[in-house]
Amino acid sequence: MKTIITSEHAPKPIGPYSHANMVPASGNLLFVSGQVAKDSKTGELTLSDIKSETQKVMENVSAILSEANMDFTHVVKTTIFMKDMNNFAAMNEVYGSFFTGNFPARETVQVVRLPLDVNVEISVIAVK
Repeated sequence: MKTIITSEHAPKPIGPYSHANMVPASGNLLFVSGQVAKDSKTGELTLSDIKSETQKVMENVSAILSEANMDFTHVVKTTIFMKDMNNFAAMNEVYGSFFTGNFPARETVQVVRLPLDVNVEISVIAVK
């Protein structure tokens, strides 16, 4: 059985997916859908620069983790999709600031296009 997790503090999904699904196992596994830099209140995208965009993405991930009574210390795996790998260092600086050690496993891939023509999308798996 799974529990659907939805946060009012993260933008509404733009397709047929949930913010996250919690799966009871040895603890609870939380699978957070890819998040983009969309403001949950205004619906506006933050696309001015990769650092601001990544900051908003990570804030949206944080809102969903919080809704499941988790935080970034619970994240065990992340997947990062980027439109331009030349922005990796700037994205990585902001992304890394959300973790304090015991970093999750991660892959980062460059893609041709992302939903809403954003520059970065990040999904996570967390466990509690």
